Amino acid sequence: MKDFVDAHVDLWAGELDDLDRDVEGITVRLQVLTRYLERRREAVLAAYGLQLWEFKTLHMLRRGGTPYRATPGELARQLGMSPAALTNRLDALESRGYVERTHDRDDRRKVFATLTRSGSALWERGIGDILRVEEELIHHLPAADRTRLDSLLRRLVLITEKDS
Repeated sequence: MKDFVDAHVDLWAGELDDLDRDVEGITVRLQVLTRYLERRREAVLAAYGLQLWEFKTLHMLRRGGTPYRATPGELARQLGMSPAALTNRLDALESRGYVERTHDRDDRRKVFATLTRSGSALWERGIGDILRVEEELIHHLPAADRTRLDSLLRRLVLITEKDS
């Protein structure tokens, strides 16, 4: 069975003598799947009135474990963004009641962003729907294929971790 990526690979194989058809097919399919999942995640979150960047910020707070808080600097590093840009994100999330900023009792210069009950509940609903989207896609493969694909992708991720 062929997909549109096969036509893409055929086209470029005719233009580029050194093109490795397998490499091109794999990388383009990974890009297609990534875009598909991003669009589906964005649609799920839109139903909650959330944008993906807002969810990612809530996700990073939740990821840290109880009490679901972090300094803005920690969050900025985790999200790969500048502290100034993160301040704008936190302002928006705080105005909606999903995040609360407080000063450390011992050092008033230190600020924490904490996930509120409302933010945590929203994250739980969103992550549940996102997981269902991911499962809907991946469960088209038999269990043995899922396990094999996971193993192959892990090997590639390990290579990228060495280069980072």
